[in-house]
Formats: sequence, C-alpha cells, structure tokens
Amino acid sequence: SSQGIIERDETPMEKEIARLHRVNFEFSDIFYFCRKGFEAIVEDEVTQRFSSEELVSWNLLTRTNVNFHYISLRLTVVWVIGVVVRYCFLLPLRFTLAAIGITSMIVGTTMVGQLPNGSMKNYLSEVVHLTCSRILVRALSGTIRYHNRENKPQKGGICVANHTSPIDAIILTNDGCYAMVGQVHGGLMGVIQRATVKACPHVWFERSEMKDRHLVTQRLREHVADKNKLPILIFPEGTCINNTSVMMFKKGSFEIGGTIYPVAIKYDPQFGDAFWNSSKFNIVSYLLRIMTSWAIVCNVWYLPPMVRKEGEDAVQFANRVKSAIARQGGLTELPWDGGLKRAKVKDTFKEEQQKNYSKMLVRNGSIG
Repeated sequence: SSQGIIERDETPMEKEIARLHRVNFEFSDIFYFCRKGFEAIVEDEVTQRFSSEELVSWNLLTRTNVNFHYISLRLTVVWVIGVVVRYCFLLPLRFTLAAIGITSMIVGTTMVGQLPNGSMKNYLSEVVHLTCSRILVRALSGTIRYHNRENKPQKGGICVANHTSPIDAIILTNDGCYAMVGQVHGGLMGVIQRATVKACPHVWFERSEMKDRHLVTQRLREHVADKNKLPILIFPEGTCINNTSVMMFKKGSFEIGGTIYPVAIKYDPQFGDAFWNSSKFNIVSYLLRIMTSWAIVCNVWYLPPMVRKEGEDAVQFANRVKSAIARQGGLTELPWDGGLKRAKVKDTFKEEQQKNYSKMLVRNGSIG
C-alpha cells in the first residue's frame, strides 16, 4: 500500500475457496492453502484480537511504533509538548473529576438507598447515576455520538453490547440507566457496588454463585420479569476484545427470555486506546493509560430490538445478535471464544474446525 503496510485480506476462507470454482484439483491450488497456513502461523486471527490494534499513522502517543518518536526533530518536540500537556495538565484535571464522580456516586447512592422503595427513589437513583456517569465521562475527555436513540433499551429488557473496555458501562450509562450484572469485588470497586445496589437493582453475584449457571439465570429471569426494573446490561463476550472484532457470545444471556436490545460500540483509535489487555496491564495501569491519552472518542449505535424466533435455540439467537452488532459497528465477526485469551483451544474444537476445512475442500472440488 502507499504507507508501505501489507494488510491481510479479511475475506473468510469459505468465500475465497468458492471464488476458485475449481472442477478438478490443480497444482496451483496448493499456493492458496500455503499462504493461509503461513498467515495463521505468523499472526492468527484470534491472538491479535487481544492486543492493541495497529494504527496506520502515529497519533503522538506511544502506540504502534516507538521509533516514530525520532522521525524528525520537529516531531520529537511536538511529542514532548504533548507529554507535558497530557501528564501535567490533563491528568490532574481528569483525576480530580474522576474523584468527584466516584465520591458523588458512593455518597449519592448511599443517601438515596435510605429512602423507601417507590417512584421518588427510582427517580433520584437515575438522577444520581446519570450525573455521576457524565462526570466520569468528562474525566476521560469522552466524545460520544449516540445513533438511533429511538431504539434505546427499555425497562424489562436486556441490553447486550460488544466489549472493549471496563469503561463501556460508563459510556452507555452516560445516556441512560441500566442494572449492572457482575461478580462481587473487594476494595474500591466493592465499596461502589455495595453503595449502588442500595439505590438501584443491580445484580451482583458471589464467586460461588457465578459458578452456578442455573442460579444466575434464575435471578436474571426474575429481574426481567419485572417490567418496572431497569434494563439489564450484559457483555456476552465475557472479556475485552480489541475494538476490531466481535467474538463468540455466551448463550446464557439469550436463555433468559425477554427482548434483546443490541448495542454496537466502536472507539476511534486515533485519540486513545480504549482496549484493556487484562493479561498485560492491571486496572490501575490501564486507567493511567487512558487518562493520559488525548481523548476517548466513540460511536454508539442502538439497534432495533430482537426476540428469539420460534424453533431458534439460544446459540443461534446469540449468533444472530452478534452478527447484527458486527455489521453495524464495522467489526470483524469471529466464532472463537474470548476465553482463549487465557486458555488453550479444546481438542474437540480443533477437530470440528478440521472437519469444516475438509468439507470446504471436498465441496469446492479441490480434492479429487
């Protein structure tokens, strides 16, 4: 390309093989499969989703290539000025706003939690959550565009979104209130969880409960059955993916029943890297990285609500929702489990892929 970067063709293998239209096997067909094999060895399509996406040009941060700092004296001077601005001016201001937002969230929800259940408590809880979320978005210099607001999740529904960062929840609650679902934590996060659950029907689980899928499903089903409760916010991938793709959605969220409200989130990587590589950075290092970036810029699309079709199982429904999110967000759709971020591929899954591969070859006449 003009920038000297060779980009991999993202066309699925099934479509590429279909283009060959071979009736009989030809020796030249070997080169296509060799190329795909080399690509998989050099950089497979799964591992690269767990590292920050590459940028075509340098954004004056430390991403893509550290050598870009020294292209010229002028760029080096601009980079140094940027470091001073980001660390000496933006970081203290953002840290102050974040402290105000977190403190306000804890104090506000604790006070609202003392009120008797009713419409006034629900109203004040939403005011506190929205106000504090907007302060926290300002702490990130967030610039967010929300599209198709007529499709916003409604009470008694389930909002599902692709997952790039822990701040995804703040990005969405900046535009509306949700009931969060997650595991009980300790430390500062635990303090926030205990305070917010007093004012809003969030669903927090103990570690032992999280292992009991039926118990989790039952509690979520009870929440959805109450049409006066806020929509549940769930990230079905179960881990953060690097803003280029959508990986397998866990089927549990789609077994609950009720209406699914898909949401696609896409960050602009030029201004800051929102992806959290939890295998490389702890939460403190990650927050320092994004609070010293230029800004967090993203688009959020609310998709039309979806319901499970007759005869459709939970896995098929999850894949249909995932496809809709991927198309809208301009993300690559992958069938792989995000759990591969920390675990190896199961032998049964390898065998399944081998069978699919052999079927592609036979179907397209590449094997005589």
